[in-house]
Amino acid sequence: MVKFKRKRHQPVVVFCLIDSSIVEAITIKPRHLSLLKSALQRSSGEQSELWRPMTDQGWSPCIDLGNSPPIPDKTEGYIQVFLDGGLNQQRMGICDAVAVAKILNATLVIPHLEVNPVWQDSSSFVDIFDVDHFIDALKDDIRVVRELPEEYSWSTREYYGTAVRETRVKTAPVHASAKWYIENVSPVLQSHGIAAISPFSHRLSFDHLPADIQRLRCKVNFQALRFVPHITSLGDALVSRLRNPSWRSSKERKNVDHLGDMTNPHSRQEPGKFAVLHLRFDKDMAAHSACDFGGGKAEKLALAKYRQMIWQGRVLNSQFTDEELRSQGRCPLTPEEMGLLLAAFGFDNNTRLYLASHKVYGGEARISALRQVFPRMEDKRSLASSEERARIKGKASLLAALDYYVSMHSDIFISASPGNMHNALVGHRTFENLKTIRPNMALIGQLFLNKSITWVDFQQALGEGHVNRQGQIRLRKPKQSIYTYPAPDCMCHV
Repeated sequence: MVKFKRKRHQPVVVFCLIDSSIVEAITIKPRHLSLLKSALQRSSGEQSELWRPMTDQGWSPCIDLGNSPPIPDKTEGYIQVFLDGGLNQQRMGICDAVAVAKILNATLVIPHLEVNPVWQDSSSFVDIFDVDHFIDALKDDIRVVRELPEEYSWSTREYYGTAVRETRVKTAPVHASAKWYIENVSPVLQSHGIAAISPFSHRLSFDHLPADIQRLRCKVNFQALRFVPHITSLGDALVSRLRNPSWRSSKERKNVDHLGDMTNPHSRQEPGKFAVLHLRFDKDMAAHSACDFGGGKAEKLALAKYRQMIWQGRVLNSQFTDEELRSQGRCPLTPEEMGLLLAAFGFDNNTRLYLASHKVYGGEARISALRQVFPRMEDKRSLASSEERARIKGKASLLAALDYYVSMHSDIFISASPGNMHNALVGHRTFENLKTIRPNMALIGQLFLNKSITWVDFQQALGEGHVNRQGQIRLRKPKQSIYTYPAPDCMCHV
C-alpha cells in the first residue's frame, strides 16, 4: 500500500491491491469535516469529572468464599480442548475448560490454542500465559497438567485430524449445560480415560450452573490467567511512559536503558493520567460489516472482493443499506469518528491516548484525522523500541496481550466497536471497578448520519446518551456472558 503526503484536511490517496492483477486508488478523506473542524478548535482544559475514578458502587469481588468442595482423591480422566479464535475468545474457552473439568472431576491438560486463520499466530498457551501461576492458582479447584502422561501421548491435534476417533467429542452444542457434559463426556472418560473436545468455543452455558462453578470461571479469568513476565514487564514500561511523558527526551539520549528509563522512583513529575482507545478497524472487520467507509467505488469493490474470498459473499449485513446499518449501530466506528467522539466527551488535545490496535485498514491515512485531534496519541511502536518489541513482533496474540495489559492499567478505557476484546475488558474492568466508556452504537450511528448537526448538539446528545455508560455495574441477564457481566455471580453486594 502506497500513499501520498497531504496537507491538513486534504484527501489521501491509498493504492490497494484488489487481486493479483488489479490495483485501485482509494481516496480517504474526512467524512465529518464540519465536526472535525470544531473538534480541532475546541478549547484545552479537560473536564475534571472526566478523569475522576469510579466511586464505590456497593459491589465487590467474591470468588473465594472458602466453601468449595475439595478435589476428590481420584480423577475421572483427562480433558483436552482445542480452542480457535483470537486471544480473548481463547481466554473465555480456557475459563470454560476449567469449569467443565470441575463438573466432570477430570484433570485438565493445558489447552491447545489453534492457529488463527486471520492473524496466523502460532503462539501456545505457555507463550502467552504464566503456566506455573495458572496451575498454582487453581490447585485447590482442579488438577491441571502441562502434558499428558506417556500412555496417552498419542492424543494429539494431528491424531484427531486424520480420522474419526472414539475419544473425540465434537458434538458439544453451543452453550451446553452441565448435564450434557455429564451425560455425553463422562462415558468417554470412563471408557478411555481421556476425552478431547473440539470444537469447544462457546460450548458451556452461562445459565443454570452451580454458584461455585460460576465463581470458578471468574477466578480463572480474573486471577489465574496472568500474562508471561516479558509481557507484563513491557506493559509496565509502557504504562510508566504514558504517565510520565518526559521519558521521550531521555529516550533520545544515546546508550540509555530504554526499558528502565522511566522507572526512577525519584522522578519529579507527578504521574499523569491516560486513556486507552481500542480500535479494531482491520480489513476483516471492515469487510464483514458491509458498511461504507467513504473510500468510494474502489474501496467498495476491494471489500466486496474480500467478502467473496473469505466468506463466499455470505455476509448477513450485505442485505442492508449503509444507512440502515448505521442507524442500528452495526458499523464499526472509524478512527476519525472515534476522535470526534472522544473530543465531544471532553478529552482535550493534551490527552495522553494509547491506541490499542493491530492493523488499521487504510493504515496511517485512515488514522490521520484521529491523530490531528489527539496529537499526543501513542501506540506500541511509538512507546517501545524495536528491540523491546522483538519477542512480540508479528505475533497477534502477544500484541493483543500487551494491549490488554495496558488497557487494564489505564484510567479510562473505550472501544470503537463491540467484540471479544471489548467484552473481555468491560467485564474485567467492571470486576475491578474501573472507568470504562461503552459507546451507544445506535445513537452514535444516528448522530453521524445527521450531516447538519452542530458541534454543540453533537456534544449534548452524546453526553446525555452516555450518562450511565461509564463503568456503572450492570447485572447479568439470562444468556449474557459472565465474563462481560460478572455481577451478581462473581460479585457480592455489600
